[in-house]
Amino acid sequence: MTTVGLLLAAGAGRRMGGPKALVRPDPRGPTLLEIAVSRLRAAGLGRVVVVVGAAADRVAPLAAAAGADVVVAHDWDQGMGASLRAGLEHVTATDPEAHAVLVTLVDLPDVGPEVHRRVLSLTGPEPAGALVRATYGGRPGHPVLLGRDHWPAVVDGAHGDRGARRHLATHPTTEVDCADLATGRDADTPADLGGGGTTGAEPADGRSDRMEP
Repeated sequence: MTTVGLLLAAGAGRRMGGPKALVRPDPRGPTLLEIAVSRLRAAGLGRVVVVVGAAADRVAPLAAAAGADVVVAHDWDQGMGASLRAGLEHVTATDPEAHAVLVTLVDLPDVGPEVHRRVLSLTGPEPAGALVRATYGGRPGHPVLLGRDHWPAVVDGAHGDRGARRHLATHPTTEVDCADLATGRDADTPADLGGGGTTGAEPADGRSDRMEP
């Protein structure tokens, strides 16, 4: 039984000027996608699945080169729920040994492996039934750990920009504060990255990258 990293990176990033997956916080450094994949691996996750959508022809090869499995959410422009649904359906179909997924987003520049490991540490003795989410000073955020038993209900409820929030609100969920490790805030604009972020993609039309945690 394993936990799979599930990275949602399908959004258009209109306010960023292009898909966030392709943004380089340091113009000479790795992209947000590459950073996020490496952080999941550093947390001990052997398999990482990346859901792509906007500019998939550019983002997918980058994810594959980083060692991740790639899933294309063809309806990504319907909202973040479509990305979560595509990712969960893929892991369900391809990995019968996976007992949970650790869901995170590509646009969380200060959420590192320490945060992932803290959430993972609270999986408990029955990981398939686990629900764990990071909070930051009382504010819910990512990553979110979803045990396999919950995937069908989450998939059914993942529509538009709604992800797992309603399911988490109506089922016992372990919350772990990570404010000492990160702010957990997403980067929506270049200013959120200190003004130095660059992207290799033209802006794309589409819905927000944000999923309700």
